[in-house]
Amino acid sequence: MTQVAASILAADFGRLAEEVRAADRAGADLIHVDVMDGRFVPEISFGTPVIRAVRAATRKPVEAHLMIAEPERHLDSFARAGADRVLVQVEAASTTHLHATLLQARALGLEAGVVLDPATPPEAAEWVLPLCGVVLVMTVNPGAGGRTFLPEVLPKIGRLCAMGAALGHCPRIAVDGGISLANTGAAIAAGAEILVTGTAVFHAADYAAAIAALRGGSDRA
Repeated sequence: MTQVAASILAADFGRLAEEVRAADRAGADLIHVDVMDGRFVPEISFGTPVIRAVRAATRKPVEAHLMIAEPERHLDSFARAGADRVLVQVEAASTTHLHATLLQARALGLEAGVVLDPATPPEAAEWVLPLCGVVLVMTVNPGAGGRTFLPEVLPKIGRLCAMGAALGHCPRIAVDGGISLANTGAAIAAGAEILVTGTAVFHAADYAAAIAALRGGSDRA
């Protein structure tokens, strides 16, 4: 079944714990936290205190998307703060030792995954796929919420699945960026198993209805 990850980047920060609990009750499968350091991407967002606050508000898995430089320096802090999964950017501007960073995360008891920006070819992740539980395909350029969905990146999903099959390990494929009822069907049809979305959940009048509609791929004919 398609999973929905509620991204707190679009939540009301003044009511963060309440927002997380509401998304949990509404059926979100996991809570997604975008960590930005102002180096890998221009914006600065959350750190380990927010991970701890989210962890205290839900029993659902908490994943941290590390849009940061040198994530290997901070993995222990994210593990201690309560993250269940960390997603590391494959680009060298984030880490120059991707394989070692993923091994480090797994040694800390974290589920490891990787993220590919729109211009990054799927082959950049090929030789670390056996270490990954999830591969996240960015469907916008990272760094801010509310950007426009890029359908041209969806063919990456099939190529990643083929590479994983050849290596004997197929991570789950997630998509993140501009995900809404207008495109969720296309993403699912392309092979996405996890939909990461903030606006489509936290800006909806009814979180449960929004999550159910997203999971169902309502635009599929």
